[in-house]
Amino acid sequence: MLRRAPPNLRRALVGFAYVLAGLTLFLVGLEAALFPLGEIMARQLTSVDVIGEVSAAGPDWRDFGWVYAFGAAIGFATTVAEPALIAVSLKAEEMSGGALSAWGLRVAVAVGVAVGVALGTFRIVTGTPLPYYIMAGYAVVIVLTWRAAKTIVPLAYDSGGVTTSTVTVPVVTALGLGLVSAIPGRNPLIDGFGLIAFASLFPIMSVMGYAMLVGGGKRGGGGPRA
Repeated sequence: MLRRAPPNLRRALVGFAYVLAGLTLFLVGLEAALFPLGEIMARQLTSVDVIGEVSAAGPDWRDFGWVYAFGAAIGFATTVAEPALIAVSLKAEEMSGGALSAWGLRVAVAVGVAVGVALGTFRIVTGTPLPYYIMAGYAVVIVLTWRAAKTIVPLAYDSGGVTTSTVTVPVVTALGLGLVSAIPGRNPLIDGFGLIAFASLFPIMSVMGYAMLVGGGKRGGGGPRA
């Protein structure tokens, strides 16, 4: 095979050039637009006009309801538009013979990301340690893995991974860093990151929960039937 000339070499080179140009423009767009936009939105949501003055004891988590709602909306919207998730959901529908809905899988993953990002913003506001949330989350994942159909478990774990792709990561990361910069007493390196961990963890739960809901939840079962 190494001695054979690559088929369609010219088309492959042209495609590679298009991919390189597209990724370059995408990264420029992230640097020029998405990252500043996320920081601006976080600052506006945490402004004095929205949440009031922050006391000397620290922020009151009950004053940040709009931040949690906005984080959930951003997580849901970016995940539904995630190209990697669209590809995985379409392939899952094809391989399951239509038993698993591509749109249902996308919504299940998006709901998981929305809950994860909202909880991640709550963690940033309260300043509580990240490992506690991660350990509790994976304890739930272990229980669901034991209870869910074995055919859905690999897809659920992959669904958590596809959320860390081109659209979700820059927007969610910018939101976290912007939120940290707007709350006094928060360290960007300690508190600003970690939202992506939530965005990867909670879709695993939501996909396995979705599979159980549509009828494939018993251990060793054959997967969803609707």
